[in-house]
This record gives sequence, structure tokens and C-alpha cells, in this order.
Amino acid sequence: MDIQGKVALVTGGAVRVGKAIALGLAQAGADVVINYHTSAVEAQATIAEVNALGVRGLAIQADVSDVSQVQAMVAQTQAAFGRLDILVNSSSRFQTTPVLTTTVEAWRQVLSVLLDGPFFLSQAAAPLMQAHGAGVIINILDLSAFTPWPNFIAHSVGKSGLLALTRGLALELAPTIRVNGVVPGAVLAPPHYGPDKLDQVAARTLLQRWGSAQDVADAVVFLARADYITGETLTVDGGERWGQRKQAG
Repeated sequence: MDIQGKVALVTGGAVRVGKAIALGLAQAGADVVINYHTSAVEAQATIAEVNALGVRGLAIQADVSDVSQVQAMVAQTQAAFGRLDILVNSSSRFQTTPVLTTTVEAWRQVLSVLLDGPFFLSQAAAPLMQAHGAGVIINILDLSAFTPWPNFIAHSVGKSGLLALTRGLALELAPTIRVNGVVPGAVLAPPHYGPDKLDQVAARTLLQRWGSAQDVADAVVFLARADYITGETLTVDGGERWGQRKQAG
């Protein structure tokens, strides 16, 4: 797909990796809709950066776990731009959910953002893409989709489910719409990480260093353009999955 002149919707696009993805697509020439939940100030600041790149930007507040808000957001995108070509499901709710102590509410909160949101967004966006003869959906996963993280069972289950959803959507929406996943590794450290923790994480990778949010954005832009790739996942982790096996062996 030629991204120039296309319209992209990035959920969670106001901050961190989502922001880098939104700006990467804008730099490639797409008009960008940024979805945010509570980061209103950050969303407007990111839209200003999008506009400075010479393309149009729009921020829309919506809770992606609410299907009615999802449908309204896609309708608002269509009203503003007349089309939707690229959907990036980047929203995430990252919280601990230990098996023995987590609540039903916490379990559902995490899974509704990680699974319900991407499903209903894809369902709402697909007809707009089909109307223009092509479209791309890219889901942002992480390494817990392959190896669960202790005390984050809801998150790990959600990301595993999103991997399955990626493949299922690719199967059902072909040949008009391509669906792929990007799996970031250590690209953006949590604010509470100190030097020792940063070094420990870097040592798990084959490249012995952290990546950046821009690395993820570059992968998204690549997959948006790559017209003969669908149903796949692109891992951007500096070889962390293989580095762990190297250390174990």
C-alpha cells in the first residue's frame, strides 16, 4: 500500500509507542486519527506534531472496550476524512492480575481493552476498507503472547488472544484487507527502571541493548506498505526471545 494520502487510526496514539507509530505514519504521508482514553493533553500535543508534518490529524476520545464508543469513533473518522485505510490497535491496559488475588473486574478490564477493542474496531473499520478496495490492520502484541509473564495472566492471555485474532482476521478479511502483528520487546523502559534493571534487560537480548519506539513505528510502516504479507507477526526485540534460549543453553 502506498501510505501517501491514506487515513490511519491509531488507538493509544497519544503517548509512548502509540505516539511513535502515529508520527511514523504521518511522516509517511498518512492523515492520522489518534484515539485516546484519558490522555487529552498529550493527544492534542501529538496532533500538533502530526499537523507540523504537513498532514491532517484528529484526536478522538473513546474507550475502546465500549463497542458503542468504538463504532462512533469509526463513524467520526469517516465523517472527517471519508475513508479509513490503516488501523493500528495499540491500546493496552497494563496491570498486575495475580491468579489467586485478581478480581473479576480487573480480569475483564484488561481483556476488554486487549481483545474486545481490537475485535470491534476491526469489525467497524473493515467495511470502510472494503469500500475502497484495500486496507491494513496491524495489532501491537508483546512477548507475553508467546511466554506468559508472572502475575500478569490477564495481560498474557489477552496478548495471546490478540495473536490468534490477528491470524483469524487475516483469514476472514482476505484478500481485500491484510492483517499482521508487531511484537515489540525492550523498546521503551518503564519510568521506575533503574540502571541495574536497564542493564539486566539489555543483557537478555542478542544485540545487548535496548531498542526504541521508533523501531516499532518503522515495523508498522513496513507492514502497512508490504502488500504481500498477511497473517504474520514481526518481532522487534533485538533477539530477546533467542537470547533467553542462548542463556538457558
